[in-house]
Amino acid sequence: MTIHQNLIAGEWTGTTGAENINPSDTNEVVGLYASASVQDVTDAIAAAKAAFPAWSRSGILERHTILKKAGEEILARKEELGALLAREEGKTLPEAIGETIRAAQIFEFFAGEALRLSGEVLPSVRPNIGVEITREPLGVIGIITPWNFPIAIPAWKIAPALCYGNTIVFKPADLVPGCSWAIVDILHRAGLPKGVMNLVMGKGSVVGQAMLDSPVLSGITFTGSVGTGKRVALSSVEHGRKYQLEMGGKNPMVVLDDADLTVAVEAAANSAFFSTGQRCTASSRLIVTEGIHDKFVAALTEKLKTLNVDNALKSGTHIGPVVDAKQLKTDTDYIEIGRQEGAKLAFGGELVSRDTPGFYLQPTLFTEATNQMRISREEIFGPVASVIRVRDYDEALAVANDTPFGLSSGIATTSLKHATHFKRNAEAGMVMVNLPTAGVDFHVPFGGRKGSSFGPREQGKYAAEFFTTVKTAYTLA
Repeated sequence: MTIHQNLIAGEWTGTTGAENINPSDTNEVVGLYASASVQDVTDAIAAAKAAFPAWSRSGILERHTILKKAGEEILARKEELGALLAREEGKTLPEAIGETIRAAQIFEFFAGEALRLSGEVLPSVRPNIGVEITREPLGVIGIITPWNFPIAIPAWKIAPALCYGNTIVFKPADLVPGCSWAIVDILHRAGLPKGVMNLVMGKGSVVGQAMLDSPVLSGITFTGSVGTGKRVALSSVEHGRKYQLEMGGKNPMVVLDDADLTVAVEAAANSAFFSTGQRCTASSRLIVTEGIHDKFVAALTEKLKTLNVDNALKSGTHIGPVVDAKQLKTDTDYIEIGRQEGAKLAFGGELVSRDTPGFYLQPTLFTEATNQMRISREEIFGPVASVIRVRDYDEALAVANDTPFGLSSGIATTSLKHATHFKRNAEAGMVMVNLPTAGVDFHVPFGGRKGSSFGPREQGKYAAEFFTTVKTAYTLA
């Protein structure tokens, strides 16, 4: 099997690697991908540093053209890349193609932003002096991405980094190297100069740690677990570099008595169980007022009965497999914890067998949960949700905010008063009204509060806050 190599200083390199296994069919090897060494990471960082002076001063039309070419190729290959994504991560094919289209849109957006780079010219408070305020690229950026969005998250970090003139050392999650390799290959062929983009695949304990240990990186943008995020922060403080963290979530979906039941059930099912619940924006806490509680649980249970768990590539599949055996064990362990804590297992919770061997788990719904249970406090990152019964809107808001996380928060209601109040008072970076908590646009800021995020927002024009540094220059006329 041909090995997909790392890209270092413009050259493809690597002779040994690891197999990329399809979670829908564990007999299938999606591909063989190189494993970088500590020396490879050192070389990649050195290459990015050497390429930075020229790339940081490159013309905006050059950056625009490269990013536009990348976006166009990703879009043209959406079915192929979507199938690759579904095979390596387990998203259903429609979800995977949708994510691929989003990646293309992100590159096209930042291609446009490259032509809109701007600053300010202001008068000084002192006579005959002019003031210019500009944004300049930060430097060499370390990018570390997770497995759950293997093409969209790399896109929304790589595209702005390049748009603003930074060079990159990129480590994708070792479970899903395929889509990341494809993006890097596309950018390489689109004309990126040598050393501007460097790909180092492999284990976090080797590749990621070597990046954290480097004093050369000017910034690290990371999406992943809370524990690893803390390590990124500590190492960055030690080396005095900028860092950006997107981590966990325990997102609430509030359902009020006046909610449209159909809208509420569709939003909750999408939020909690689609993409196999493997989204940091997923709703795993369904906070329901007592007047609609029983109707909502009954309707949601009926909805879950219609969802087909099967191979991600198979037509008619609503929920694909869990990403790997480790995550499946985490999910089943938490299901047992929920039972032991006294929550009622209202639906699912069982492993299922299909035509191909894979990590298949029924969507799982607990009722009679409290907000103090572990299944309500800790991120499970699987198709497991808990219904928490509350008296009224005030208690629902209090329970929604009673979490160490603060990424996304949703409410289902027909009350303008409650919707307006919730948008203002929900302690989250993103708020959804009568919509799933998962599902965001590519041109607006993404990020959370509390333990979910640290640093500037991602996506849209707000990405400039992380990937650039501000300079103020004074000139005597």
